[in-house]
Parts: sequence; structure tokens; C-alpha cells
Amino acid sequence: MINVPNIILVGPMGAGKTTIGRLLSQSLAREFYDSDKVIEENAGADIPWIFDKEGEEGFRKRETCTLAHMLNHQDERIVLATGGGIVMRDENRKLLRDSNALVVYLYASVAQQLYRTSKSNHRPLLQNGDPKATLKKLFQVRDPLYREVANVIVETDSRHPKSVANKALDAIKRHLKTEKTFFNANVNR
Repeated sequence: MINVPNIILVGPMGAGKTTIGRLLSQSLAREFYDSDKVIEENAGADIPWIFDKEGEEGFRKRETCTLAHMLNHQDERIVLATGGGIVMRDENRKLLRDSNALVVYLYASVAQQLYRTSKSNHRPLLQNGDPKATLKKLFQVRDPLYREVANVIVETDSRHPKSVANKALDAIKRHLKTEKTFFNANVNR
């Protein structure tokens, strides 16, 4: 797997993007980044504070700048976990599609998301109202967008993180092998 491009993880909150991203980066011996952490470091403030002061739109602008920077200015191959809403902006989806990165959608059901996020107070979109209704609404809007940008889809429900990471690595290998076979077939015509 020497020739694996940058890997970008997308999916809903609670899908395990950060945990799986760390495991993939260890397996591939490359740097791991979490776009939310990069945003917080650059802003000198946490995500809830940014949402409070700048609103969701302000946060999304920061998210786009961070994604563009991570995709365009990396001399090394990386694994990047993105925030759940990264796909909400057309510009971000275009960045993901047009990059040479391999985009992995970590799929998690609404029930799994609810279970995994139930004790978190670091998720601004779940702080008001009914978290289950919010997650359901977000899933309906975002699932098709994750699928639009994804090269590979890996289900995470009821699986141990190491199992999901191994499943993701297998799916990445299969995708790259298929892509290479397709490329070679078209070059040799």
C-alpha cells in the first residue's frame, strides 16, 4: 500500500472519524489530522465558542479554509478526519471530489450516532432541542452528500474501532486495485 493517496474521512458526528483516522494513520505510518482540532488551534478557541461568536456560517468558512489548506499544501501523505458538516458547502464537496485524495465515508446509523454522542457537550448542533430529531434531520440531508464525494463507504455500526479500521484498509486496497486495473486497461487500448 505504498501508493495510497491522502485519505480523507467524512461522515456524521459519532461515526468514529477521529478514532478510525488515528488507527489508519498508524497502519499507514503517516500523520493524522482532525480538521476540527486544526480549526481550534488556528482560532485559539474551541468549536462551541466559534459557533457562539461567529455562528455556523463563520465556522463553515473556517472549515473550508482548513480543508483547502490541508488538501493543497501537504508535502506528505496524511489521514484527515473532517467535521460532520464538511459536505454542506458546494465548495467543500468540489474540493473533495477534485483532490487526489481518497475519500472514505464512515457510515453510522442515527441510533449509533445518538449512542456515541449522548455524553458529549462539545457538539453545538446537539445542544438545543431533541438530539435524535436533529441527528435524523442531519442524516437525511447529509447522507446523500457523503455518498456523492466518497470513493469508499465503510459501515461503523456496532463494530470495534480496530475492526472498522481494518475494514477501511481492505476497502481502500480494493478500490485502489480496481482503479489501477481500470487505468491500465484504458492506457493499453
